[in-house]
Amino acid sequence: MMPAATLLRQPVRTLIVAAAVPLALAAIADDVRMRRRYEAARRCPLTGLHGRDVLVEHIDRQLCTGRGDDVHVLVLDGLKAVNDTYGHAAGDALIRVYGRRLARWTSGRPGACAARLGGDEFGVAVRLPAQAALEELAALREQLQQPLALDDGRLLHPTVSIGFARAGDLPGEDASGLLRGADKAMYEVKTGRQVFPYRATYADAYAETVNGRRAGREGAHLPAGDL
Repeated sequence: MMPAATLLRQPVRTLIVAAAVPLALAAIADDVRMRRRYEAARRCPLTGLHGRDVLVEHIDRQLCTGRGDDVHVLVLDGLKAVNDTYGHAAGDALIRVYGRRLARWTSGRPGACAARLGGDEFGVAVRLPAQAALEELAALREQLQQPLALDDGRLLHPTVSIGFARAGDLPGEDASGLLRGADKAMYEVKTGRQVFPYRATYADAYAETVNGRRAGREGAHLPAGDL
């Protein structure tokens, strides 16, 4: 037979447990909400794509896998002419379309992640066998350059500049180095000094920068505190 003191303690213990369960569930729900808010804050509100920091973390993780040499890092843009000709509303529409097309292209591909780097530039990381990479990247460029109908009936024919860096060609480089190389390779294609597909070299990855930005890129002339 259970002692009287034990019997008296049972309801109190039950009450404590009953009160603790809702509190624990509330804490879990609050943690989930905070995680969702944090995740949303790290995404571009216009495209829903990740930001640069997420892409950098993703690339560094992929470099540590057994297929790190197959990691391809892309930088692309193609909006300035649209903004200059059709206005920023058309540029925003194209940014949203690029976001959807990049999300669709990366979906299901191994080690793939797409991000908006800022302004009119996007970044992509994906694992591709060297023998299939050029064909895959050409298909991506063709997909991105498909015409876009604006709300007012005008039809845009975007031109996309893509540069890329392959981890296997730049052994020892981390995500930042690969992004620098891909960014410089994209600029070489954009300015006509190289033709697509152009793969970054060590010289591209270590090209001179101003305030951490590629020379000639918008904002490079500003003091670092103004970027």
